[in-house]
Amino acid sequence: MKLPINIAKQLLLMQQGSRIPAAQMKHVTVTKLLDDNILLKQRIGTNRNLYFIHDNNLLNQYLHNHFGIANLEEYVNRYEQENLTRSGAIEISSDSKLKSIRTFKGFLVNSFQPIDAVLNNQPATIHPAEGSFVFIHDFENFHLPTNITIVGVENAENFRFIQQQQYLFKHIQPLFISRYPQTQYKDVMEWLQHIPNQYLHFGDFDLEGINIYLREFKSKLEDRASFFVPENIEGLIQQKGNRKLYDKQLVRTPRETSIEEQSLVHLLNLIHQYKKGLEQEVLIQQ
Repeated sequence: MKLPINIAKQLLLMQQGSRIPAAQMKHVTVTKLLDDNILLKQRIGTNRNLYFIHDNNLLNQYLHNHFGIANLEEYVNRYEQENLTRSGAIEISSDSKLKSIRTFKGFLVNSFQPIDAVLNNQPATIHPAEGSFVFIHDFENFHLPTNITIVGVENAENFRFIQQQQYLFKHIQPLFISRYPQTQYKDVMEWLQHIPNQYLHFGDFDLEGINIYLREFKSKLEDRASFFVPENIEGLIQQKGNRKLYDKQLVRTPRETSIEEQSLVHLLNLIHQYKKGLEQEVLIQQ
């Protein structure tokens, strides 16, 4: 059994002399504390009760025996820390599963050319071998030269075979980041919002792809974000586009008035003109 943090906070207040209204402490843990005479009840009026602690040492022993908590104040202070680790959870409660802890925060990056970076104040070169990626865990301390363009890749296969798509990005120095797995999306956005680099979205050329870009990236990065549209997009849509994809996504049509990029407006018009959507995997050279 785990001690809920809201109950722990109330117990800490009571250790410091407070008396807490019973209405604020409704939990099975509180019932057990009352049954074991760790908490006492004071009746105020006809319908109101206050809970209080009569022996702090007795509570401390109880918390240690039942919850593995050696120090209630430290438990409260450290429980809500964003950087609480599993080892830290064991230290304050003898339970590594005290709360949901994301051990592997961060995201994948890839590059077809060496990229000089700084990670935790140390120089680092991003240039994974073909068939491998680099996972950036301490992304808060991951910095790049400002001339590096961050390219967000929507689909996993395009991210895997980035070497076969070099011809698309000769005009920039790109570092590729993966949108998947989506459990990492929060970390990706936090990092992008705290760096000055330009962001280029490399996704599907269909209605949903445009929506993903506008909703998840453009709305947050504003002028630093743009949507990648290849020069031969019209021919690709005409020859390789998928009508079923267009029909399926038609209800997801973004409003043209919400789009500021002329290249993206042009792409949207082509999608409607040919009534087809195009998946980005078509750009991987075989």
